[in-house]
Amino acid sequence: MLTDHQRQHAAEILRSAERRRAPVAPLTETFPEIDTEDAYEIQLINIRHRLAAGAAVRGHKVGLSSPVMQQMMGVDEPDYGHLLADMELSQDRPVPTAAYCQPRVEVEVGFVLGDDLPGEHCTEADVLAATERVVPALELIDSRIRDWRISIADTVADNASSAGYVTGEGRDPRDLDLKAVEARLTSGRDLLAEGRADAVLGDPATSVAWLARTVARFGVPLKKGHVVLPGSCTRAVDVAAGQTYTADFTGLGPVSLSFT
Repeated sequence: MLTDHQRQHAAEILRSAERRRAPVAPLTETFPEIDTEDAYEIQLINIRHRLAAGAAVRGHKVGLSSPVMQQMMGVDEPDYGHLLADMELSQDRPVPTAAYCQPRVEVEVGFVLGDDLPGEHCTEADVLAATERVVPALELIDSRIRDWRISIADTVADNASSAGYVTGEGRDPRDLDLKAVEARLTSGRDLLAEGRADAVLGDPATSVAWLARTVARFGVPLKKGHVVLPGSCTRAVDVAAGQTYTADFTGLGPVSLSFT
């Protein structure tokens, strides 16, 4: 484990990389003793820093929610990060690629909570009962770690590689078979990726329930009005200036992001 001073230093390295748009070497190389507990503490240091500057928590995201990604990272459960108000993007306002280090988009079935979720005993049924609507979503991910050479500790410390998100209108989850929702990501006429929502832990509601139980251990509630992104049902795709990326979901409709 790291000392408090090392954690503070690691957090400053990531803040500086984001501010300067200059990715850095993996934290696992700079701090070889870093573990996952250190990484979550580093994430929280930077989240508190942003909250103190005026940001507000709008929800959470889950990463590493597919068995393939967990195997690649050598872990047996997902990770999570925070969604803040200054990360909200709009379908009507193009995103400047120069504002990020090495941006990519992921396709997700998002959950908008109509009630608080229970904590340590949260189930999939609780998630569906508390969800106001499920929404088509794109998450903009970005790594402040050079060339995306990330381990589990690197991505956790870096707010689970999250940078922004956009959501569409959506509908009541009880009107859908969430596991069977299919998604296609396109840019112009090009099909870039496709998948099904059950790629996310077999059921995206399972991912949200896992998150509620996990953050409850730290005294963090998932509240009414929060957005939860449970994980991508397709591979991540690099973005390029001048392109528009549209995710279209069966039963949910489309959501898009354009980049300049």
